Amino acid sequence: MPDTTIETSSTPEATKRRPAQTRTEALVRPVRTVAILGAVGALVAAIALPAFASANGPAGAEPVTTEQIAKDNAQSIVVASEAVQTSNVRASFTATTPDEIEKKKAEEAAAARAAEAAAAASSSSSARPSTAGVLLAAPGSGAVRYPVLSFTSGEGPGSGRGHEGWDMIAPEGTPIYAAASGTVTASAESIGGYGVSIMIMSNINGTMVETRYGHMVYGSRQVSAGDTVQAGQLIGLVGNTGNSYGSHLHFEVRIGGSVLDPEPWLAANAG
Repeated sequence: MPDTTIETSSTPEATKRRPAQTRTEALVRPVRTVAILGAVGALVAAIALPAFASANGPAGAEPVTTEQIAKDNAQSIVVASEAVQTSNVRASFTATTPDEIEKKKAEEAAAARAAEAAAAASSSSSARPSTAGVLLAAPGSGAVRYPVLSFTSGEGPGSGRGHEGWDMIAPEGTPIYAAASGTVTASAESIGGYGVSIMIMSNINGTMVETRYGHMVYGSRQVSAGDTVQAGQLIGLVGNTGNSYGSHLHFEVRIGGSVLDPEPWLAANAG
């Protein structure tokens, strides 16, 4: 059998070359590591040194320590020696929520209305006609009285002009008295064409009778709606307000909604 020899790479020459390559690679690795470290060091120096240089000031300046840099850049606050803490008082707080703002506005509006009402009341009081020396009750003892004691007869319901009352002409300021006892149903400084007027509902011998008094002087009303009055009680003063052509009392009498002529009614019932 012939002798067959198989050659491999493990020849003496290959064996001799391998240790040389290993030594070369062993030398290359440290060099590469040193190069990497050197590059990193250069990068750090490039970043850190300018910042450090700027912190220490220009060339030739005194060196600055890290403690001094920290001290210069530290935040601080100066408190006056006489400063004192103030207490929080609820009354000093300002309104910030919508509800508080609306409540504040409502309170201010109410205060303004109250001030206006007080001013109006004061003005009305100062302008109110004096009733000094005026009889508070008309003479007589009957259930029905004449509303004015001294007057001149003027236009009445029979004029054909739709006039529903009797005009009792008298000087401005002449006292007006309730024609009968009853309850005041209306009392105002202006009621349509009546001007300053009062209306009273009375029960006279079982019959409900309404009497109306118009064209009074502003501010002269002595009774208010809901008040109870007695026959002959002073209720106001003759004037010239509303649809009036001169100083007089417009006196009306109504029964069941129907208009009566006051002149014959008073003549038959007043006493």
